[in-house]
Amino acid sequence: MEYAKNIVEGRKVACKETVQMCERFLKDLENPAYDFNPTDAEFVIQIIEKTFVHQKGEDMEGRPLRGTPFLLQPWQKFVVYNLLGFFHKGTKLRRFKEAFIMLARKNGKTPFMSALAWGIGLLERKSGAEIVIVGEKLKQALQSFNFLLFNLRHMGEEKNFRILDNNQEHSISGELGDGYIRIETIAGNSDRMDSLNTLIQILDELHLYKSASHYNTIKESGKAYRNSMCIGITTAGDNPNSFCYNRMKYCQKILDGTVKDEQYFVFIAKADEDPETGEVDYTNPIEHEKANPNYNISVSAHELMNDALQAQNDPQQRKSFLAKSLNIYTSALKAYFNIDEFRSSDRKYNWTIEELVKLPIKWYGGADLSRMHDLTAAALYGTYRDIDIAITHAFFPIVAAHQKAEEDNIPLFGWKDDGWLTMTNTPTTNHTDIINWFINMRKIGFKIKIVGFDRRFGREFFLGMKKAGFKIVDQPQYYYKKSEGFRRIEKKAKDGKFYYLHSEAYEYCVQNVHAVEKTDDMVMYEKIDGDDGVMRIDLFDASVFASVQMLEDMTRKQGASEWLNN
Repeated sequence: MEYAKNIVEGRKVACKETVQMCERFLKDLENPAYDFNPTDAEFVIQIIEKTFVHQKGEDMEGRPLRGTPFLLQPWQKFVVYNLLGFFHKGTKLRRFKEAFIMLARKNGKTPFMSALAWGIGLLERKSGAEIVIVGEKLKQALQSFNFLLFNLRHMGEEKNFRILDNNQEHSISGELGDGYIRIETIAGNSDRMDSLNTLIQILDELHLYKSASHYNTIKESGKAYRNSMCIGITTAGDNPNSFCYNRMKYCQKILDGTVKDEQYFVFIAKADEDPETGEVDYTNPIEHEKANPNYNISVSAHELMNDALQAQNDPQQRKSFLAKSLNIYTSALKAYFNIDEFRSSDRKYNWTIEELVKLPIKWYGGADLSRMHDLTAAALYGTYRDIDIAITHAFFPIVAAHQKAEEDNIPLFGWKDDGWLTMTNTPTTNHTDIINWFINMRKIGFKIKIVGFDRRFGREFFLGMKKAGFKIVDQPQYYYKKSEGFRRIEKKAKDGKFYYLHSEAYEYCVQNVHAVEKTDDMVMYEKIDGDDGVMRIDLFDASVFASVQMLEDMTRKQGASEWLNN
């Protein structure tokens, strides 16, 4: 209670998300739908603090911590009270079934979660507590296993449990008189994933997980238990198109109240970003403290400041410092654009489709079609009072959607729900659906002057657009032609004069653009070769096509005017 009130009332430094989760906790205490009973939480806290010790490390004065009591910090107790304290009214069914815990490195995430797993296992022993701790790499998972094994030996309880620690299995299990406990640590790619039947699932370093299906496979292993719980813990990564990033955005919506998910507990500690520019004051010690709940406990304020100054003086260190020490998601090192510049520009404007139709804008079209069954994109591009506007829409064959969404980690179904994508009812790309999108945009009032498209990639589309009455020009994909449109979008975004209707699908594509500077300010761009699957840039590509047509039309007009004047 003191921790939550200190944060809500501003007596303790905290980021926006930490304040929101404490406000949520205080409101939940008054919610008649839940009972709050701290007994289970206090049992687990007592188990941890009276039986567990540190395995390694030093305190802020450099004294060894090995063998000293593992005392929980206020934020850790706050997590335990939330996870184990709330019950649906009049039942023994816990409210929280899932948790997302995200904070900077070296804040004791792994030992805390290992100790918590052990404590919950003892608490739920009568149910036959099966617990799995999953790391994307086995080496990560073994950190938890070794911490638990060290503490069992320190307690002198090693002989009372069956311990398997070999190339095939890393587990601790034992009968406890009135119950049973078993904790196993495995790698995320283990063959045992589909055969798990567990009460508690702890997933370490979520930012390394490649897809939602990977996460869901582990979570669904708890369906045999009514009080199962899936706990994901992580630090920020450098892939804003990843499962973990999308999970973080979902959890932020829960805290904002824009999404209601009562069974999901969220704990996010990070530096705050400027709401306009997305920038972080990364040399400010206040921001350091916001991202590190163990500030000056396991994380040194002095060392954080030294790292911040190094990141300031050496830009190649900056992304790592922001992600690992301040818990801020960054773009991949290969990405050309700073997505925060695009978001900052886009946030300045709020025209709807209905409002844009009424503005005196000449629109230019562009299309990027897949050859068989992949993402296809269409775009309209125009300018109003020096502000460039891109309206984009994606298409994907429904037959291949589930497979591609999982394999390549593309949020296709989320885009569909938000209106940024149409699922075509054919196994391959249906050119008629894209033509109909342009026709519908024309019907509602958009004055489309020219559409650019490379007809080598879809002659049927090219001819169909002509038949529908559009002026469509052949636009070969030469980099020296596309460079002008690329540079136009880049400059407008940097100047805060680019609007794309808040499309998350467009942002996804922008973040996947990798570009190489050529001579004479030319640029050759392509999609990033990502570890999490094949990246897509189609919506961005379509907007480049359209912007090129707008620029060429402006040049033709200017040329004719100069000729007449002369």
